[in-house]
Amino acid sequence: MHAASTPAKNRCNVSEEDRIQTWLKDNAIEDVEAFVPDMAGAARGKVLPADKFGSGELKLPEGIFAQTVSGDYATNKENVEDRDMLLRPDPATLRPVPWASDPTASVFVDCTRRDGTPVDTSPRQVLRNVLNLYAAKGWTPVVAPEVEFYLINPHSDANEEVEPPEGRLGWTETSKQPYSIDSMNDYDPFITEVYSYCEAQGIQIDTISQEMGPAQFELNFLHGNAIDLADQVLLFKRTVREAAILHEMMATFLARPISEEAGSALHIHQSVVDDSGANIFSNADGSPSDLFMSYIGGLQKYMPEALLVFAPYANSYRRFLSYWSSPVNLGWAVDNRTVGLRVPDSEPEARRVENRLAGSDVNPYLALAASLACGYLGMIENVQPAAPIEGSAYDLPFSLHRFLYEAIDAFEDSTAMQSTLGISFVKLYAAVKKVECQEFQEIVTPWEREVLMFNV
Repeated sequence: MHAASTPAKNRCNVSEEDRIQTWLKDNAIEDVEAFVPDMAGAARGKVLPADKFGSGELKLPEGIFAQTVSGDYATNKENVEDRDMLLRPDPATLRPVPWASDPTASVFVDCTRRDGTPVDTSPRQVLRNVLNLYAAKGWTPVVAPEVEFYLINPHSDANEEVEPPEGRLGWTETSKQPYSIDSMNDYDPFITEVYSYCEAQGIQIDTISQEMGPAQFELNFLHGNAIDLADQVLLFKRTVREAAILHEMMATFLARPISEEAGSALHIHQSVVDDSGANIFSNADGSPSDLFMSYIGGLQKYMPEALLVFAPYANSYRRFLSYWSSPVNLGWAVDNRTVGLRVPDSEPEARRVENRLAGSDVNPYLALAASLACGYLGMIENVQPAAPIEGSAYDLPFSLHRFLYEAIDAFEDSTAMQSTLGISFVKLYAAVKKVECQEFQEIVTPWEREVLMFNV
């Protein structure tokens, strides 16, 4: 049903329509949110009455994938007409929207053109295309994201530093209390709401923990299919924001929301299994396989070209400066959290690599696609990794791009990214980021007004 090679019809096929309508009626749904993730990883779509859903063609302009995070548009020379896309609902993604005032459901849609071909600039399709590369080899990636975020006080002045909210006891946490149960329990009503919302939507979350920053948390997902997990991360971000609003707070997934505090990451645990379900990263005797080493080698070789996906905004590069669980290079090691590529100490059947480079501001579909693409290229090309790191990787040279423009150039010129993520996507994504970067560069910051204004 979800294979990219299956031509989509102008509407759902009969069985899919029946499945959707049966589910909507069984759950007494009144409205349906039908959406697709845009380049920023936000939900773009339409809300329809449940009794009208599936009764006609559902369309969106293809230009939504050229939209910047601020609502501007990048020039899309390949689609200057901004044609309509046909939207095919994915019945497997039907879920209730637990915070809605009226009985509401959400559903992801896949985007096709009139001839049934997929829209390859859609982030969900970009990930599916990478998974098809694996499928052609008889491989299936298994992923498990970990998402960090901050709770902050509601505020409306963008020039003011954000602050953590008050907890149950009426005081504001300002110190670093990583893994503190008591600090986490201070926001127990919010956390309980998040778990309740996630359960209602079938979001498979595992553990939650207090992180390095004040009112900063990390949520771990259970491992599974890459597209399903990317869907869950998008829904989780919506869920956290809604739960925070309910408790008179705000939640942010900005990579570095507070000066002099830790950044927020989206770590990606990844392994690959064959048709028998065996982990190809381990040999029969339990030792690391050649494919495992080549996968790490591919991440080291190609992630600099893909950094724009893992650090998509100017703010993303501030996270790399924090040196608190934020990598500064692509060293790898076993059970070492200072490296960009960590191999958890695990049994052979669970051998995996944790990509710690991405910030929580990423589009989860694109972050998964790019990480899997780099590992895939490493295995295909038999790329050998550098020697594992001993000690702290923070003591080694900074080897990532330092600025957004550097990352844009590397991504746009990468034949490796074009061959795995698609030429049309790479060109459009780079164009979107250029517009966002230009907009950022136009802003004169408070630091410039305070320090430079009368001293230069």
